[in-house]
Amino acid sequence: MTRRAPDEPVRLTRIYTRGGDAGETSLGDGSRAPKLDCRIGAFGAVDELNSQLGVVLAEGVPDELRAPLERVQNELFDVGADLCVPFLDPPEERRLRIEQEQIDALERDCDVFNADLPELRSFVLPGGTPAAARLHVARTICRRAERDALAADAENGINPLTLVYLNRLSDLLFILARAANAGLPEPLWKPGASR
Repeated sequence: MTRRAPDEPVRLTRIYTRGGDAGETSLGDGSRAPKLDCRIGAFGAVDELNSQLGVVLAEGVPDELRAPLERVQNELFDVGADLCVPFLDPPEERRLRIEQEQIDALERDCDVFNADLPELRSFVLPGGTPAAARLHVARTICRRAERDALAADAENGINPLTLVYLNRLSDLLFILARAANAGLPEPLWKPGASR
């Protein structure tokens, strides 16, 4: 097996390698780590989030939400790549890392999609349209991915912009879930409704 060049994103000639059968896996720099390593948990949660966004897109969303969600799916591969390569300070050149421009794009999307939404006066209940409900599931997975990334940062140190990216993405997913319910009565928390 030949090693791939550092700037070659991926080369998959065979899906199973047997390399993880003993409970370890390779990080992006070729080093090995236990599958219970918090970095593996973090990029596993990011992978789960990306899969949930695939469900959101496959099941249908309002057309205006499709392009930002497809961009985010691609960026989540960047997040996973960032998490799976040990972070050095100063950062190594030629490694795929989350950058401020990606966070700026999330913030622009937040502003654009939030502009026409009614002001919130209560907590939003996950639900409404099927697309909104699936986006809320994605939001909660994103929050877990952020917590897992924080644990990875505490133990190993990660790119600080990855943490910011995940935090901002959870905000965007909340806003997009609300946007997917636009024009319909929004499911809102009613204090004491269960009594």
